[in-house]
Amino acid sequence: MTAYPLIALDPAVLAGKPVVRGTRLSVEFIIGLMADGWSEADILRNHPNLTHEDLVACLAFARDLLKSEKIYPSAA
Repeated sequence: MTAYPLIALDPAVLAGKPVVRGTRLSVEFIIGLMADGWSEADILRNHPNLTHEDLVACLAFARDLLKSEKIYPSAA
């Protein structure tokens, strides 16, 4: 997987979940806000320590994680 300078994985922070570097906001949380219909402006207004680049990094991380996922279809 590609290196993500804005995403940190540290066992001492949120049990090692990927977070936006320098925060305790997980990639999962950010993607969840987007899935719930929050706009970029909404997220940045409510979390002023985040940047546009942080949000893009979360999306890229999630995309690449899913891209590398192995799918094993089951028999129907």
